Amino acid sequence: MLSKLLTPRNKYFMLTSALEPFIKIWLRIRLLKGKEDPRRFGERFGKTKKKRPKGMLMWFHAASVGEANSVLLLISQIQKQYPQYKILLTTGTVTSARLMEKRLPKDVIHQYVPVDTPDATRKFIYHWKPDIAFWVESEIWPNLVYTTHESGCMMIMINARMSRKSYQSWKRYPDMIRELLRCFDYIFAQSDIDAVRLQALSRTEVFCFGNLKYDAALLSCNENELAALQAAIGSRPVWLAASTHEGEEEMIATAHSILVRRRANLLTIIVPRHPERGDKIAAMLRKKGQVAQRSKKQPIAPYIQYYVADTMGELGLFYRLSEIVFMGGSLIPHGGQNPLEPARLSCAIITGEHTLNFFDIYKDMLDVSAVVRATSDINLAAVVDNLFNNGEVRNNLQTAAKGWIDYNSGALKHLMEMLEPVFDPASVPKELPQ
Repeated sequence: MLSKLLTPRNKYFMLTSALEPFIKIWLRIRLLKGKEDPRRFGERFGKTKKKRPKGMLMWFHAASVGEANSVLLLISQIQKQYPQYKILLTTGTVTSARLMEKRLPKDVIHQYVPVDTPDATRKFIYHWKPDIAFWVESEIWPNLVYTTHESGCMMIMINARMSRKSYQSWKRYPDMIRELLRCFDYIFAQSDIDAVRLQALSRTEVFCFGNLKYDAALLSCNENELAALQAAIGSRPVWLAASTHEGEEEMIATAHSILVRRRANLLTIIVPRHPERGDKIAAMLRKKGQVAQRSKKQPIAPYIQYYVADTMGELGLFYRLSEIVFMGGSLIPHGGQNPLEPARLSCAIITGEHTLNFFDIYKDMLDVSAVVRATSDINLAAVVDNLFNNGEVRNNLQTAAKGWIDYNSGALKHLMEMLEPVFDPASVPKELPQ
C-alpha cells in the first residue's frame, strides 16, 4: 500500500519539501555572490509585484539566453496573429533577464522562474494562472511541471532537446520521466534523434519539424555605435573572440602575439561570456599590450591592440565589425557556444575542439565546411592568419555558414501552422492537423 502512495511525483515532492530550508539558504548564498537579482529576489520564491493581466495568458519558460532568443520571433509572431493573448516569459539567470529587457517585444512580461519547491511553484502558478504554457528545449523541473499540469493549463514542449547524457540518466528513472513527459499535451523535438529519445522515454507521439534557433531574427545593433567603431578601426585588420570563458583569454592573447608579427596594427576584440570579468581580463591583457575597455567608454585609439567589449547584449554589433569570429567556450572543456548568430550574419566562424553543448550543430557545420576547427592557441593563430591571407577561403566559409542557416530554416512556419487550433481559445483540438 505504501509503495503505491510513493509515486515518483510524491517522492520528489517530499524530498524538495524537506530540502526547502536548505534551498533558500543556497539561493541567498547565490544572492551574496551576485548570481541572483536583489531587486527581484522574491520572484525566485514565486512572489511578484506585478499583477496578472486580464484575459488569456500564454507563458513561455526558457532556461537562459539561448533558449529565450530562440522563441523571440515566435513570440512576436503570436503577438501579431493572436493579440488576444498576453505573454509571460520566464528565465533563470541574471544575464538572460538583462538581455530580455532589451530584446523582448513590447508588453511581454518577464519574470524569474521560481525555484522548484512545492511552495514556490504553487505560488507562481496560482498567481499567473496561464492558459497555455510552452517549455523551451530541455528545462524540466518536476514540481513546476506537475503544478502547471494540475492547474488545467495546456502544456507544450517546443524545440525539445534530449542529449545522450540526459537520455542515459533519465533511463534510470523511467517511471518519473514518463509521468513528467505525459503532462505535456504536445512535444515538438528540434531534431530526429531528440524525437526518438523523447518518444522512447514518454511512450507517446513526438513531432519534429526542425530547430527554431535557425529561424531566429538577426541580432540587432545600434547603427550609430557601429559607424563610430568602424570609423575608429578604419582599415586595420580585426578579428573577434566571442563569448570567451575563463582561461581562453590568455590563449587569445597568445594567438594575437603570433599574428601581430605579420600585422603590426592588428586589433583583437574580446567579448567575454560574463561581462563582469572585464576588469580581470583587461588587467591580464595590459601585461601584454595596450588595452581599451568598452564598459569604461575607452576609445579604440590606433595604438590599442586589445578591445575588451565587457558589455551586455552587443554581440550583434561586434559580429558586424569582424568577418572572422572565434566562438568561445571551445578551447577549454566548457562545451562551446552557439554559432548560429554569427552564421546568420555571414561570419567566417572558428571553433575549438570542445563543442559538446552544440554537438549536432557543429558536426553538421563541419560536414558542409561552414566552420573551421582550431586545436590550440598556436593553431588558432594559424587558422586566423590563413583567413586573413586567403579571401577566397574566407568568403567560402562565410557563404557556407549563411547557406547552412537558410537551408535549415522554416521550423517557425510549421509550428505556427500546426498549432493554429491551439492558439484559437474557442478551439479544443483533439489532434494536430496533418
